[in-house]
Amino acid sequence: MAGFLSLLRRIYLSVYNWAVFVGWAQVLYFAVKTLKESSYEHVYTAVEKPLLLAQSAAVLEILHSLVGLVRSPVSATLPQIGSRLYLTWGILYSFPEIRTHFLVSSLVISWSITEIIRYSFFGTKEALGFAPSWLLWLRYSTFMLLYPTGISSEVGLIYFTLPYIKKSEMYCIRMPNKWNFSFDYLYGAILALAIYVPGSPHMYKYMLGQRKKALSKSKRE
Repeated sequence: MAGFLSLLRRIYLSVYNWAVFVGWAQVLYFAVKTLKESSYEHVYTAVEKPLLLAQSAAVLEILHSLVGLVRSPVSATLPQIGSRLYLTWGILYSFPEIRTHFLVSSLVISWSITEIIRYSFFGTKEALGFAPSWLLWLRYSTFMLLYPTGISSEVGLIYFTLPYIKKSEMYCIRMPNKWNFSFDYLYGAILALAIYVPGSPHMYKYMLGQRKKALSKSKRE
């Protein structure tokens, strides 16, 4: 029974990883194609559908961590996925004014390359039981460049969206109301920016530690 459940787990995770891989591959393809044929102002329009689907599918990774399907701790999975969902839905989807900014291009390219490598690595590992050494190296090395470019794009887009958030008052809850509660989305966005200050170095340090561990283990094997 245990062996059957293990097989089901591997099949499910393999299908999940390769399905999301396809989504991110579409994001990268449409982004590069648009930059080549048009301009950065049209990148979001070109990638919107696969971006929303691929990024939203990552919610399942939180569930995977919670139920023990994968080893990744929720403490590392939640902030990374949460920040990306916030950028995808809370910023880009909610405020069309920011979609033509050039940082959208650097954001989706950084995200898509990172996720293509990550999902192909885990998809291959689940399907074959191992991943080639070159793919392992890419999985644990490319983030050193792509994480800073992605994070910088995220922070920049949130910052440049602040005036539109303030003007629209979208997602704000004003008093009085039956819940006796108020919420200002502008302050929420400012808080998100503040969290990036300690959060980004912490995540980068964590990922460097994971890289050292993974590459050291591969050398021993």
